[in-house]
Amino acid sequence: MGTRFPTGTGVRRARSASKNSLSRRRDGSLVSDYEYELPADRIASYPAERRDESRLLVLPPEPAPMEHGLFRKVVDLLEPGDVLVVNESKVLPARLLGRKPTGAPAEVLLLRPGPDASDPYLWEALVRPGRKLKPGRTVEIADDLAVVIVDSAPGGGRLVRLITSSSVAEALQRHGHVPLPPYIGRDDEPLDLERYQTVYAREPGSVAAPTAGLHFTDELLDELEAKGVRRAALTLHVGFGTFRPIDADDPALHDMHHETYRVSDAAAASINSARAAGGRVWAVGTTAVRTLESVVAADGTVVPGSGSTNLFIRRPYAFKVVDCLLTNFHLPRSTLLMLVAALGGYERTMAAYAEAIQGSYRFYSYGDAMAVVGDR
Repeated sequence: MGTRFPTGTGVRRARSASKNSLSRRRDGSLVSDYEYELPADRIASYPAERRDESRLLVLPPEPAPMEHGLFRKVVDLLEPGDVLVVNESKVLPARLLGRKPTGAPAEVLLLRPGPDASDPYLWEALVRPGRKLKPGRTVEIADDLAVVIVDSAPGGGRLVRLITSSSVAEALQRHGHVPLPPYIGRDDEPLDLERYQTVYAREPGSVAAPTAGLHFTDELLDELEAKGVRRAALTLHVGFGTFRPIDADDPALHDMHHETYRVSDAAAASINSARAAGGRVWAVGTTAVRTLESVVAADGTVVPGSGSTNLFIRRPYAFKVVDCLLTNFHLPRSTLLMLVAALGGYERTMAAYAEAIQGSYRFYSYGDAMAVVGDR
């Protein structure tokens, strides 16, 4: 079954610029300032043959020009004493394909555990077809797995219960599908079980991969360690809201989604120690940025702990922890692109995107990467 939840709005919008944005000088203050046109064939449907063979566009501090290379050259960008901060969240095979009792196809996308933490079988989810799957209805996934619609949930979702004699993890491993973003344009395949996951993923809980980390190999991480680069791991579970487009042109009107995070004592200590010694903080992906900038104290130190964040980073924003960013190329009009521009500068970031399009870089989750390099 090839049905997909409608999360790819940004691709359509990439092809139609706002009239308002055409009548004034763009400065990054409005959502329409983050429009750009992307040929459809630049959206990566599959990953590179090797993770570290993706291309890398480097945006150094001004006035240095942009540089181009392969991702494995990232080793040359980091210096001894820098700290690489990665997100260890693991993507759940959370897309369940089944049928209603009538035999009609149905789909359930698990988003997060339900409000009762003691009940592992209760989840918040999106369902399709939404109008037909009301409380009390059942979706048959397999002989040993069914999903019962319990109640409505915020944002048009549902509270559902998994009916199985197995654990949730076992049931999803047997019957779940990788929830690929809709712009990839295909159903998941066996290769996605490995490639839509970072090599350091440890903590299950995301419905989308922290894609900047998809380019790292174990060998590349070993090279960085041998060079004297520290690695600190945190967890932020990527939620479905990461795909939600910004409808208002004023970003202040956007209701940012919440995502849960955890920063260990060891990770906080490693980051703080590196900063105190003059090392740079390299965030792998926007999820690591949002987590770090959410847990910084008034004195600039990273505080360990867990919680949820709805931090919306956009210009003008004064970064308190992050110096450099490794990231993929993001959808137009997205909160992710606005975050990148807040660090790299609006004009420089949009110029980099234009150069990436002209240079036939591959975009989005399985696409190429970009490095925003800050001063030490």
